[in-house]
Amino acid sequence: MTGNERNETYECDVLVAGSGCSGMSAAITARYRGLDVLIVEKEPRFGGTTARSGGWLWIPGTSLAKAYGIEETPEQARTYLRHEAGNNFEAARVDAFLSAGPEAIDFFTSKTALRFDMPLVFPDYHAEAPGGAQGGRSMVARPFDGRELGDQIKTLGMPLPELTVFGMMLGSGKDIVHFMRATKSLSSAVYVAKRLSRHLMDVLRYGRGMTLTNGNALAGRLAKSAQDLKIPMWLSSPVRELTVENGTVTGAIVARDGRDVRIRARQGVVLACGGFPHDVERRKKMFPHAPTGNEHFSPGPTGNTGDGLRLAERAGGHVEDRLPNAAAWVPVSVTKRKDGSHGVMPHFIDRAKPGVIAVMRDGKRFANEGNSYHDFVQAMVKAAKPGEEIAAYLVCDHQTLRKYGLGCVPPFPMPLGHHLKTGYLMRGETLEALAAKAGIDASAFTETVKQFNATAPQGHDAAFGKGSKAYNRYQGDALHGPNPCVAPIENGPFYAIKMVVGDLGTYAGIVTDENARALDAEGRVIPGLYAAGNDMASIMGGNYPGAGITLGPALTFGYIAGRHLADSAAKRNAA
Repeated sequence: MTGNERNETYECDVLVAGSGCSGMSAAITARYRGLDVLIVEKEPRFGGTTARSGGWLWIPGTSLAKAYGIEETPEQARTYLRHEAGNNFEAARVDAFLSAGPEAIDFFTSKTALRFDMPLVFPDYHAEAPGGAQGGRSMVARPFDGRELGDQIKTLGMPLPELTVFGMMLGSGKDIVHFMRATKSLSSAVYVAKRLSRHLMDVLRYGRGMTLTNGNALAGRLAKSAQDLKIPMWLSSPVRELTVENGTVTGAIVARDGRDVRIRARQGVVLACGGFPHDVERRKKMFPHAPTGNEHFSPGPTGNTGDGLRLAERAGGHVEDRLPNAAAWVPVSVTKRKDGSHGVMPHFIDRAKPGVIAVMRDGKRFANEGNSYHDFVQAMVKAAKPGEEIAAYLVCDHQTLRKYGLGCVPPFPMPLGHHLKTGYLMRGETLEALAAKAGIDASAFTETVKQFNATAPQGHDAAFGKGSKAYNRYQGDALHGPNPCVAPIENGPFYAIKMVVGDLGTYAGIVTDENARALDAEGRVIPGLYAAGNDMASIMGGNYPGAGITLGPALTFGYIAGRHLADSAAKRNAA
C-alpha cells in the first residue's frame, strides 16, 4: 500500500487474471522463481473451466511416458501437429510447446502438489494420421483429497452436475468401468458401494465430496501448490482495465469489495480469463452456427465472457480471427435439473458405444459416431439443412440404454423417470413412434436403422466405419465383440436425446509469441502483457488432435509466461 492511497493501491511483480490451469501455472512458476505474485479471479469460486473439465492434458515426450517405455522424438509430435493445424501451423509456438511441455511436467510433479496418471493406451484422436500415436501423450490429474485445501475447499469451483453421480465426481478410467459393471460384477459392486458411502459421509460432514477427480483434482492440486507458496488470491475481483504507460502494461484496475484497487505489477500482467464461450457478441461474429450468438450452449463457467480478449484489445493486442474453428466443439444436450435450472451435458463417450447411432432430423446418419466430439460437431453442422436448427438425435434401444446409459441418463438400476418427464429423454415403443415424438422423418429413420442393422451383428458399419479407428475403439466397449462400437438397434422401446452445438473452450484468442507475450496487429510485442490458456490463440490451428489439447498448452504456456517473467526480472535486476 502507498501513502494517501492506502487500501487503494497494491504492488506486486506479477498480476495474474484468472485462476484456472493456465493462470495458476503462470503464478506458481513465477512465484517459485522468486517473484511476488497476485492472482485475481472474477468469480466467487476459483478454478474456472479447469474445475469442471475432464482434467486431461496432452503433452508429448514427458518423463511420465518414458517411465512406461514410450519414447518419441519431438519431430514425431511436430509432424502430427503440422498435419492437424494445416495452413495455420505456427512453428515457433509449437516448438516452444514441445520443448517446454515436458519441462513443465517435471517441474510441477517434482516441486508442487501436482500429480498425474497416464494410461498406457489412450490414442490421439487421429492416431492414424502422420505422427499420430497410440498412447503416451494424454495424462489426467490424479485424484486429490480436498481436505488438504483446508477452508479454501469451500471456494473451489464445483464440477458439472451432469458429470456426477449423486454429486460424486467419477474419475476417468477405473471409476467409470466399475460403475458401468456394478450390476454384473461383485468386485465392482463392492467398489461402487465404498465410493458412494465415502462420498455420503463427506457430504454430511463437509457439504461436498472430498475425493476430487478429473478437472476438480487438477484445480485443487494447483490451488494447494499456490497455497504452499503463499500466493494471495482475490475472489470476486474482476479486472476492469489494464494500465498502460508509454506503451507498456504496468498493472490493472481491479474491482474488489465495492471499490477499485490500482494494482501496480512491476514485471507484467498475465491474462488467463478463460476465453469467450459466453460472449454472445463475439460468438455472433465467430461461430457460423450461431448467427445471433444465441444458438450455442456452453458448459463452461458463465463468467467466461471474453474479458481477457477485450482487455488485450484495448491495450493494443490483436485477436486471431482466421482459424477454421473458433472453438473446441462438442455436441451437448440441454437438460432440466430437479431444481428447475438447465444444465448442459457434453457427449464424450456415449456416442461410441455399441448400439448407439446419431441421425439428423431427416432421419439419416451423417458421421462416424465414435469420432472425436470436435469432428462430430463439424459433420453435424455440415449435414444440417440451410435455415434449419443444427441438431442431431442420439438413438438406441432399451437394452443399450440400460447397459451404458445415454447423455445424462444413467444405466440400470438408476431410474429414468425424471428425464422422461422433462422430455430430455424421448421414448417410443416403435421406431416410428420415436420418430414422431422427436420430429424425425419416420420413413428415412426406419430405413437408416434397417441398413445399419443389416451388418451390425457382424460388427460392420458399411456407411461410416464406426469402430474402424483407434479412438473409436478406445471409447467403445472392450468386452463387446466383434466390434466394440457396433451392435444392432432392435428391441424396443427405443430412445433418443437431442444434441446441439457446444464447446469445451475457445480457440480464437490473443495472438502471442513463443514466450506467451501478447502481440499487436503488426506482430510487435506489447511489453508487460502475457496471455495463456483459452485467452491465448490456440496452437492447434482450429483442430482437436487429442485428449487434453486445451489444458496441455494451458499448463505449458502458463509455465512459459511465468518463466519468462522471472528471467526478465533477473535481467533487469542484473542490469
